[in-house]
Amino acid sequence: MSWVKVLIGSLCGAAVLTVGILLGHYAIDKGSPVPGWLQDVSRDLDESLVQDFLAEVDNKQIEGFLRDLTKVPHMATTAGDEATVQYMLQRWQDPESGLDRAWIEQYLVYLSFPDPKKPNKVTVVAPNTTVLHTAREREKSYGPDQDDPEVVQPYAAYSPAGTQQGKLVYANQGKPSDYMLLNKTLDLRGTIAITRYGGAGRADKAINAAPYGVVGVLVYTDPLDINDGLMSDANETYPHSWYMPPSGVERGSFQTDYGDMLTPYLAAKEGTYRIPVESITGIPPIPIQPIGFEDAYVLISQLGGESAPTNWQGGFNCTYNYGGPGFKPASEFNDSAVKLEVFNYAELRNSSNVMGIIRGSVEPDRYVIYGNHRDSWVHGAIDPSSGTSVMLEVSRVLGRMLKQGRWRPRRSIIFGSWGAEEFGLIGSAEYTEQYYTKLSERTVAYINVDIAVFANATLKASGMPSLQNLIFTAAKQVKAPGLDSTTVYDNWLRYSNRTSPAHGTVPRVGYLSGAGSDYAAFVHYLGITSMDLSYTYDRTKTKARIYPAYHTAYDTFDYAARFIDPGFTSHQAVARTAGNVLLRLADSLLLPLNCSDYAESLESYLATALELYQTSGAPPSISIEPLKSAVGLFRSAATQLDQFIKSSDLANEIPLKVRRINDQLMLLDRAFLDPQAFPEKYGFRHVIWASSSAGNATFPGFADAFARASSSGLAGDWAKAHHQLSILSQAIEGAAHTLLDVI
Repeated sequence: MSWVKVLIGSLCGAAVLTVGILLGHYAIDKGSPVPGWLQDVSRDLDESLVQDFLAEVDNKQIEGFLRDLTKVPHMATTAGDEATVQYMLQRWQDPESGLDRAWIEQYLVYLSFPDPKKPNKVTVVAPNTTVLHTAREREKSYGPDQDDPEVVQPYAAYSPAGTQQGKLVYANQGKPSDYMLLNKTLDLRGTIAITRYGGAGRADKAINAAPYGVVGVLVYTDPLDINDGLMSDANETYPHSWYMPPSGVERGSFQTDYGDMLTPYLAAKEGTYRIPVESITGIPPIPIQPIGFEDAYVLISQLGGESAPTNWQGGFNCTYNYGGPGFKPASEFNDSAVKLEVFNYAELRNSSNVMGIIRGSVEPDRYVIYGNHRDSWVHGAIDPSSGTSVMLEVSRVLGRMLKQGRWRPRRSIIFGSWGAEEFGLIGSAEYTEQYYTKLSERTVAYINVDIAVFANATLKASGMPSLQNLIFTAAKQVKAPGLDSTTVYDNWLRYSNRTSPAHGTVPRVGYLSGAGSDYAAFVHYLGITSMDLSYTYDRTKTKARIYPAYHTAYDTFDYAARFIDPGFTSHQAVARTAGNVLLRLADSLLLPLNCSDYAESLESYLATALELYQTSGAPPSISIEPLKSAVGLFRSAATQLDQFIKSSDLANEIPLKVRRINDQLMLLDRAFLDPQAFPEKYGFRHVIWASSSAGNATFPGFADAFARASSSGLAGDWAKAHHQLSILSQAIEGAAHTLLDVI
């Protein structure tokens, strides 16, 4: 009789279902309005609100913020830095234009400072110990900003303390190849090397030197690399122009890894485990000290020995010699040595991030993060206060809209004012380590605006390819400074462009392949889709490596107002562009990320990889077919997802369908993470955008491994190349599958 029970059960179920349908049908009032919550869930970006935002961004407000931020030097953890902490907090807690909430997040971090009671010294010492020349200990003053007692002496952060004396040699940029060539000519044991900025990282100039027996390193900025050869402060350099004065010295952090050195992969809180100081890696093993080019000229112009190669020559009106080692016999410094005395010390200090949030109304658990570091080496008008003032203006305008009840974003917005960036991206790195899980699961994108304005010629943007079209959209809605009939996009297109197979001629968007600013931990450690925006200079008019007052005592409000952005209209353009991007990421129903543009970049990288593979002499057992197949699958998956999106009426779809697509777009970069990819590189896990030493525009792990194996021919190196190829192929294939249907 079991079939009877089944029949009765089926009839009862059908009856219940029928009754439910009828009740539902007659219970619904056909004339009732759509529920408010449903309207909110399906709400898309309000373009009129974007226009309101653009209109309300004020260059005079930005100028005022910059003037306030640069009144005193604010190196990390100093009294000046604490004043900016309170300034940011006050702005973000303002009852009329503040955020929903703002607070301070502190970390106990390992920092390095010069001893104010024993300044570092560089001298030329005769055999009888007579001092023949002493390098400047402070930069020349051209006004009250340089006279501020809180201006820190130029120094190399994390250089060990010590006194070294030796004959001087010139080592160009301090690259491994430079020391290798120099060592073929000279015995470098016991020497002091003088190097110029560029070519190699700051710390690497000393790290590369130590194996050859070099006992100390000097570093300076050559006028050819920063000043287009100009050197006189009588009429050519600051305060007459934007160029670095002869006594200007670029300070910096001399380390290779980012984040707090004593707490790798852990947030540097009070009770966190710390490695022993002697276990720190990636810092100079020998003393190193930066000097101005006026002192570098005195030393280099009198060096003896053979003439250095043509590509080692700089901007001084003399021949750059290797050194004898030491000075020319006819020089007043003949038989003298250079003495380097460094008295740096390191200690744990409390460093603060200032955090602020605007809570999302529909998807509060999805975050759009906007960040800029706050600390500087001296007054830091350009680095980083141009970016801080822009962030304050973006948050002020959005805060007013919020407080007036005109707007609340769909997703939550997090603002981060990072501390101790100049010492190695510390504030942002510690934040990502502390909130690793939450940020990994919930962050839509990260917008970085560090130096907002290098100069006032054109927009510069770098980021993941999926963000390209979003940046273009925003740039097309902003007027270029001083060119009312031209958009930022059109102006940018004239300065820097490329040909896209899909889009034709478009502005060139760079890649975030290194660790130059606070995007590093978001990109390389967390795999969060990120971008970096700024205004920059016309590279056809200057060969400057960076803006000339970088990290000097001349990076002041006066410098910014007179030479970088008079009127602060380029700051305004960056604020409008970055804020436009922020609104679109926070408010669009469908995240404005394009995976097909990502496919185009992978295909470009693949083309270069194929050329390298074919000329590498790789053994037959190593096939590149899996990589070709993976990139092909990614293109197919991206095309399918694009077509699915275009064919969907998302505003009328079930909300979970939109959420599903958004999660696929949001999590795409997470799929490229592999902790095995770069075991020798701290904090680098993204197999597409890590930095590379091979110098090829292709997949970094692949490029480095194949270059090494091609050079050595060793079976072990070819095995590592094969390993990298497999990691890369499987990561791309895995990413492709995240774009395909979820089943």
